[in-house]
Amino acid sequence: MLKRVPQATSENVKGRFAIVAAKYNGRYVDALLRAAKNELQKAGAAEVKVVRVPGSFEIPAVAARLAQGRIPPLSAIICLGVIFQGETSHAQHVGWGVTHALAQIQLQHKIPVVHGVFIFEKEQQAQVRCLGKKHNRGIEAARTALAMATVMKDL
Repeated sequence: MLKRVPQATSENVKGRFAIVAAKYNGRYVDALLRAAKNELQKAGAAEVKVVRVPGSFEIPAVAARLAQGRIPPLSAIICLGVIFQGETSHAQHVGWGVTHALAQIQLQHKIPVVHGVFIFEKEQQAQVRCLGKKHNRGIEAARTALAMATVMKDL
């Protein structure tokens, strides 16, 4: 069951953020990207760098590059992609590969990496979660990045 995306506290986070977004399934990813950028800008982010990659599987390579040795460091990296389940197990393999890689990047570089790469069985699921305002997962990803930036800054 979907839950409404909770309203973020309006802390003015001046952090630097990056969003790595797949071009594949662009209709849905573009909507997630617009929502995430808007949410970060409303929160007062000092920088929002967007990098587009061909597909979801390519996201971790760019996220890893962004995470290493930037001065000043990024506050968080948001990764956005949409994968549709077909008749084979390919979508699951891509999804697991991306999930594992993003977790490793987060631990290795000690920077929040927000996982916004979704596998959907039907287009209707993507429409609800990517195109709608009520449950837009791009907004949710940005709010998670903002919250984690605050947590990391306070440590």
